[in-house]
Amino acid sequence: MTQEIMGKLRSERMVKDTMFSGESKNIEYKVTLPDKSEKYMKTIVAFANTQGGKLIVGIDDKTHQIVGVENDILFQLMDGIANAVSDSCVPQIIPDIEPLTIDGKTVIIVSVEAGKNRPYYLKSKGKDNGTYIRVAGTSRQAFPEKIKELEMEGARISWDELTCVGYPVSEDSTEKLCQDIEKFRKKAGMAEHSVKKEQLINWKILKQSEGQLLATNLYALLTSDYFTFSKTQCAVFKGTDRAVFLDKREFIGPIYTQIEEAVDFVLRNIRLGAMIDGLVRKEKYELPPEAIREMIINAHCHRNLLDESCIQVAIYDDRLEVTSPGGLYNGLTYEEVMNGHSKIRNKGIANIFSQMGLVEAWGSGIKRIFNAAEEYGLPKPKFQEFDNMFRVELFRNNSMAMAEKKFGEDSEKVRRKDGEDSEKTQIYELPDTQKRIVELLRSDKQLSAKKIAEQLGLGSRSIEKNIKKLKTLGFLVRHGSPKNGYWEVTECEAENDEDAE
Repeated sequence: MTQEIMGKLRSERMVKDTMFSGESKNIEYKVTLPDKSEKYMKTIVAFANTQGGKLIVGIDDKTHQIVGVENDILFQLMDGIANAVSDSCVPQIIPDIEPLTIDGKTVIIVSVEAGKNRPYYLKSKGKDNGTYIRVAGTSRQAFPEKIKELEMEGARISWDELTCVGYPVSEDSTEKLCQDIEKFRKKAGMAEHSVKKEQLINWKILKQSEGQLLATNLYALLTSDYFTFSKTQCAVFKGTDRAVFLDKREFIGPIYTQIEEAVDFVLRNIRLGAMIDGLVRKEKYELPPEAIREMIINAHCHRNLLDESCIQVAIYDDRLEVTSPGGLYNGLTYEEVMNGHSKIRNKGIANIFSQMGLVEAWGSGIKRIFNAAEEYGLPKPKFQEFDNMFRVELFRNNSMAMAEKKFGEDSEKVRRKDGEDSEKTQIYELPDTQKRIVELLRSDKQLSAKKIAEQLGLGSRSIEKNIKKLKTLGFLVRHGSPKNGYWEVTECEAENDEDAE
């Protein structure tokens, strides 16, 4: 059997496999081409802005059955696709377009490589409205913060390494940062050496220009609360949703202190029990501390720093949930994450966290979370990607509470011990008006305050006041511009995966 025939058979098997598995982040089906090329051009653009993909024409996206394309118009359609891509997309995208016959029926496969000159967009809509990305099996319009990130990807720039214009480099802040790095290195068992200003320059935390030291964005993140988005919100909720919270804290300042404080918050608010190992009584948390730490570190390492949302750590009766702004970076797929692959969004943070011993090999964090959960006998952690956020869920083993009543008692002792550092536990239940606002925004996340006021029969100022309160409490998060953005109800788990065309 010739290599050409073997290659063709392998291609046929690939198409058959994808046909039965359905659409995905890098596969999309069309029974026929829409009359308007824009309907499928956004998919081409989205593939180029993420990790590439294949548009397969001649497969029913609902039944996954091969319908095929009529042979008498096959090459006409292929020419039409090539011309539409050339005329519609900016910068230029050059797809590979080829026919493939399976079971006597011919389909057209349009293969698009991951682009290097991002962002790609539809010429007719312009960059702001015509930039698309792939999320799961759909093509979604990119929000402004994502477009900015795509621009930086195209320019091979990491935001945290840019100069922070106007931020001062002080001797006190620099000295404290050097000392803190030394402490972390010692704690991690790394080779001890004195960290000085020269190291910070080598690590691109500081820059030298015309005899002056300039701060990078990373320097500001490591030494202050200069950026309002750089914070970690932590909360304990009653039950399995965000209707009622029991305790809530917000941590600001250097990102490495936020990590430590957030980890401590979680440990104070989960059960602490005891196990007998031989003749020794050992205390044990219901969730593995190493997994908790890894989840929060990963959130800071991989978050989109161009998104003004903050990192959220939520404790429910059944799970721990860590959410970070920004989906998977640079077209990284869920499958690749599961296999230990990683693409570094924030090069400066990645490097300094490595120097501080906060992270090991990149790409190993997810595996460590899985391994820790398995060793604890917990369900498999869950990973979710939405439009512009990434969420990790670690599930609690509620049987632990039944097995040893003392766990809850010990946990409460820990909370009381740390009472001076934590706000007094409180219960907050949403008023009726706020509950109704949340329900409306679940149904339509683009509703304006004016529209909500009309539906509830209340004044606009009252609605705006309640929305502001819901934002402060963490129940609502605004994404995008006031005109074209949307509201996220943070307790919502499901996303609309339908591709609006």
